[in-house]
Amino acid sequence: MKDRLIELGYAAGWRVVRALPLPVARRLFMVAADRAYAQNGPGTQRLRRNLQQVVPDMPDLLVRDALRSYARYWLEAFRLPSQTREQFLTGFGMSSDDYDQLKTAITDGKGVVLALPHLANWDAAAAWLVSHDWRMITVAERLKPEAVFRQFVEYREKLGMEVLPLTGGQRPPLDVLAEKLQQGYAVALLGDRDLSRNGVEVSFFGGRTRMPAGPAILAIRTGAPLFAVDLFFTPTQTRAVLRRITPVTEGALDVRVKATTQLLADAFAVGIAEHPQDWHMLQKLWL
Repeated sequence: MKDRLIELGYAAGWRVVRALPLPVARRLFMVAADRAYAQNGPGTQRLRRNLQQVVPDMPDLLVRDALRSYARYWLEAFRLPSQTREQFLTGFGMSSDDYDQLKTAITDGKGVVLALPHLANWDAAAAWLVSHDWRMITVAERLKPEAVFRQFVEYREKLGMEVLPLTGGQRPPLDVLAEKLQQGYAVALLGDRDLSRNGVEVSFFGGRTRMPAGPAILAIRTGAPLFAVDLFFTPTQTRAVLRRITPVTEGALDVRVKATTQLLADAFAVGIAEHPQDWHMLQKLWL
């Protein structure tokens, strides 16, 4: 019964929220965020501890702002499937230099590996990318219940992405992604939280955590360009800053993967420190 209610809740979100007038929907989501802040439940407490690691002397209102940013992500996610290609293109932006870097990397034919932390709206970034007729693939955590996982896969496929399950697929995801890179795809992977429990240990904001090795492995194996992608909200857009990562070339493979993943962690830290309110990390992160 609980699983069915969760499934119905997400389905209602995608149907009802996009039918509401935007000002009404925004108000409802901001009220929900402020209520979560006032109630100070386990997720809010975890977010506070994570932000204190990033901003040791932070004002507590940063937690409220982060919850509002998280609510904005969900509001936009529920409404994205009803938007037009033109809205995808205008709702997201980056500098002309970063755009040129990305376009060159994709059109060169080696594909590109985009590693993203949980910042702002990564789905809007994907919708913008595929609206340029660039092919993109990502990996989705296999959520429970299964029906909710299928809803998220369908949602992202509607936006134009190809989606692989993290677990339970016919082939290992890294093998499929390496092939897609050779076909010129953009491979986008959330990279600031390890879901496998056997990721690479890195230093991050003065503590130790684990991050997935996939982005580094793919870049090293295929020679595809690797970028850390910093996302943040403005009043009208999600914007991105690209930081090119040069994989380490010396040493055994595990040494190179670890060192390259640390470079990604350092790049993530720059973006998160600049926009901590847009970092949606409500789970345990540091070891």
